[in-house]
Amino acid sequence: MAVLGFLKYVTLFSLLANCVLSLSVVNVRDHGVVGDGIADDTQGLLRAWEATCKSSSSSATMHFPANLTFLTHPLFFNGPCKPRTITVEIHGTITAPSEPKQWRCGSNDCDSWIRFSHVDGLFISGSSTGTISGRGEKWWNVKGRHKPAALRIINSKNLGLSGLRFKDNPRMHIVLDGVQGAHLTDLKIEAPSHSPNTDGIHIGKSTNVSIDHCTIGTGDDCISIGGGSKNLRINNIRCGPGHGVSIGSLGKHGASDEVEDIQIRDVVFTNTTNGARIKTWQGGKGYARNIAFERILCQNSDNPIIIDQFYCDHETCADHNSAVKVSGVTFRDVMGTSKRETAVKIDCSKTVPCEGITMENVYLKSNRQGKKASAYCSNVRGRLSGRIVPKVSLN
Repeated sequence: MAVLGFLKYVTLFSLLANCVLSLSVVNVRDHGVVGDGIADDTQGLLRAWEATCKSSSSSATMHFPANLTFLTHPLFFNGPCKPRTITVEIHGTITAPSEPKQWRCGSNDCDSWIRFSHVDGLFISGSSTGTISGRGEKWWNVKGRHKPAALRIINSKNLGLSGLRFKDNPRMHIVLDGVQGAHLTDLKIEAPSHSPNTDGIHIGKSTNVSIDHCTIGTGDDCISIGGGSKNLRINNIRCGPGHGVSIGSLGKHGASDEVEDIQIRDVVFTNTTNGARIKTWQGGKGYARNIAFERILCQNSDNPIIIDQFYCDHETCADHNSAVKVSGVTFRDVMGTSKRETAVKIDCSKTVPCEGITMENVYLKSNRQGKKASAYCSNVRGRLSGRIVPKVSLN
């Protein structure tokens, strides 16, 4: 009986040991990280990542303690890693040098500040206290250099991102590039309206991505969707200031871009330059199709609904006959106020017209007393359903 009892004890101990070994927590402070916002923590953070990525545990955590500020130059966290899942817990603040000339960018000319590459099963959590602040104010006036995206995740699968605050980053705040399967939730992203190219979230070449319950106010698109993106679900977003939620721009420099199966629902736009937008360049190829904007509220937006196949970010752009094909787009239950007289603008190519455009229950009025909102549609075919204000012609 004593032997049996001893064997049970050994078995229980082994089970507990296996449970402990299956989890690994790496505190960045244990790898030479100071966290005073003054000392350069770059190398210590890279050492902490190496320990996390090479952990023999099935699940590993890289922990940034609360009430500390971690000053770092560009960080490249590369995989693949041994653990099946990796959690990065950011309870403090990650910040960057205040002067662009102080950044040690290397040969990439500051394309990214914090980058994760080929890391599957990555979950980045802020627990509502974590902040990523790129101190981008002086970057916004820099000419002739690539400006760093704050957080770039590339060629990774099964991503989670939640509970983080992003503030005043030099360029785009979050970039997903080549991501398969991601859920972004409970994020707060903020930069002033005059900050250029500070998109809140940019998605490119990614599939099966959901974004929900986020508050975003920046100097560019709250959310932008680039070529190669498919099966995205975006809902419960508060956007403003900013340029709205945009599909595109697509087809720049004659590129072939494809975007399809996009659902954007329950979004409030406040004091934005655009609301629901699709923008493509002349001369491009490919398609944007099966896209739905539903249950949208625009509060003093310049362009509540806009499809523009003649997008140009310069004063003039060359004329081309080819265009990205826009089809199967639905605007359903869209209401609110427009700062401009033209509340609905669908301006499409004569050679590649927009087709299958549906408007159902759209009510947009001017925010100027005594003024009526209007619509402009060119080379567009579709159907109307329910109450439509202003008057729209789709034929």
